[in-house]
Amino acid sequence: MSVLVLNAGSSSLKLGLFDEASVALASGSVDWSVDPEQAEVRIQWAGGGPLHSNRRRVGHIAAAVSVALEELSASDQRARPGGGARLIRAVGQRVVQGGESLSQSARIDAGMKEELRRLIDLAPLHNPPALEAIAAVESALPGVAQVAVFDTAYYTTLDAAHHVYPVPYDWYESWGVRRFGFHGISHSYCAARAAELLGGRRDLHVVSCHLGSGCSATAARSGVAVATTMGLTPLDGLMMATRPGALDPGLMLYVQKHRGLGADALEEVLNHGAGLAGVSGVSGDYRAVEAAALLGHARARLALDMFALRVREAIGALATSLGGVDALVFTAGVGENAAPLRAAVCEPLGFLGVQIDSKRNASARGDRDIAAADARTRVLVIHTEEELMIAREVERVLALAPL
Repeated sequence: MSVLVLNAGSSSLKLGLFDEASVALASGSVDWSVDPEQAEVRIQWAGGGPLHSNRRRVGHIAAAVSVALEELSASDQRARPGGGARLIRAVGQRVVQGGESLSQSARIDAGMKEELRRLIDLAPLHNPPALEAIAAVESALPGVAQVAVFDTAYYTTLDAAHHVYPVPYDWYESWGVRRFGFHGISHSYCAARAAELLGGRRDLHVVSCHLGSGCSATAARSGVAVATTMGLTPLDGLMMATRPGALDPGLMLYVQKHRGLGADALEEVLNHGAGLAGVSGVSGDYRAVEAAALLGHARARLALDMFALRVREAIGALATSLGGVDALVFTAGVGENAAPLRAAVCEPLGFLGVQIDSKRNASARGDRDIAAADARTRVLVIHTEEELMIAREVERVLALAPL
């Protein structure tokens, strides 16, 4: 019996398959961002097992879930001839926005789905795919328990000074307007993994930077979140692939009042037309922007400089929340793979005790300390394991309420 973990995005679906001890059996993805007619399906079996790759027609989450289940079963039978496909006893779903009412991982039921629909405006890019994935699993695997694991849950520890906005207090009391924080599953894993890598220390002050298509940074003390850059929605904080991060609210009032940009058009720009894509005019993909900059594209270079600056500024701000930093973590697709970005971010942070070894940085693969040997603050590149964290949460929830 196994636990299937699904992490649904707008044009991709990541998956993981785990045994009852949360040991990884397989990982994979379905990606239709380039061509829905030729979506790439990849399943890698653990322990050096075979890589299964295929092209399928996928245009939406429901189809992606169906394809993922079919291909997972087929590749399992190829990997273990005569063994048959593993039975899935439960499914864990990553859900970005749980609001105040859904603050802990829990079994998915009708009431939860209704609340997730109510919260769509606070995570319009993320909650709809999660709801689609939940419905697709209900259809494909009727009767199989599903558990929602929330990105926002990690931030229930933020004190009032960090989660209340400086707006009329009634907005907080009556409307629930507050800082929630996101990427909590990743940041929680990285704080714990940093402690493991640094000798099991429990009292670490960690600033983790989750840099991918979406980006955020979080300060954690002894594994507990104390501050973060994202806010009420995943638009706040760091500059991202197509989202701007923190903005002067007067800017948004200006373009609405004086440039004729309505609320719907502004929402579209803020979610899909800003960030790296908006500044560079090239792409929201960091690799494409970096390649353009190397060819002399001035706006691409500007976008990269702005990106590094925003990350650097966030680290400095979060360090004040901790009173110092023992470890700085880079994770997710950009954070794990863009060595020049890590160098650009870290070079001016000597006042925080940050100094990286250029050779270690350039060759970093997997979990590695890239700080100079005598640096006061350790700099870690960590491969985030969101699917593993979700699998563990599924087992915890099911242990409390057995099937």
